[in-house]
Amino acid sequence: MKNLIVRTITGIIFVAAVVASFMRPEAMVLLFSIITGLTVWEFTGLVNERPDVTVNRFITTVAGVYFFYAMTYFCSDIYAGVAKSVVFIPYLVTIIYLLIAELYLRQKDPIQNWAYTMLSQMYIALPFSLLNVLAFNATSQGMVAFNTLLPLSIFVFLWINDSGAYCVGSLLGRHKLFPRISPGKSWEGSIGGAVFVLAAAWAISEFLDQQMLNTLEWLGLGLTVVVFGTWGDLVESLFKRTLGIKDSGNILPGHGGMLDRFDSSLLAIPAAVVYLYTLSLF
Repeated sequence: MKNLIVRTITGIIFVAAVVASFMRPEAMVLLFSIITGLTVWEFTGLVNERPDVTVNRFITTVAGVYFFYAMTYFCSDIYAGVAKSVVFIPYLVTIIYLLIAELYLRQKDPIQNWAYTMLSQMYIALPFSLLNVLAFNATSQGMVAFNTLLPLSIFVFLWINDSGAYCVGSLLGRHKLFPRISPGKSWEGSIGGAVFVLAAAWAISEFLDQQMLNTLEWLGLGLTVVVFGTWGDLVESLFKRTLGIKDSGNILPGHGGMLDRFDSSLLAIPAAVVYLYTLSLF
């Protein structure tokens, strides 16, 4: 009972913090740069427990956070008129350094160090950084405006999917979705979660958004988040199963670590960006 109370309180604070952050661009950037840093730090700490792996946690974490800010710079109009792409140069220099450094560190397995270092950037830093693509949109007047609804909807869909899948799966779950990786997930739960998300997507299109996307496009975004969010959850489950751990950390009481809390979003965010860019092509 005590664990349930702790989990509930943590969940409420977490949801409130994420929702509130999307009310102001500065708050969103600050919160998710911190989340990026904490998640990369957690990931590198976990992989450094593996035999013969020694990833430079500090530089790798700083690189991930810097990349997030670089994407903010690039996507927003805060520095309009400046050659924005130059902001990525320090990040590229850091990545080059992390590759070259292995020549001189004489580690037992530098290939693993390279692989885990790059994975932290591709798997964590890049998806979080792509939130800036969703949050900062060009207007018809040629300006850039902060968009609250689009990035927030990704998290709302993920939360609804998780809750719906749990409730429906607990009541009706019979057929395992992916027993080798996550025995608790069922096809019934996944379908139930998707139905709830599609209902939420329809509600957003009817009551909150009259300009960005039409109803069919919102339904497509919801379905994209459901599918890739589920895969994101399974990817993190495979990661933990490979490492032989139950939770990625304990920074969030009752919810585990940062990877446990954001696993679904790490695939859902880039998938949503690809989906929305694909819509713009047709």
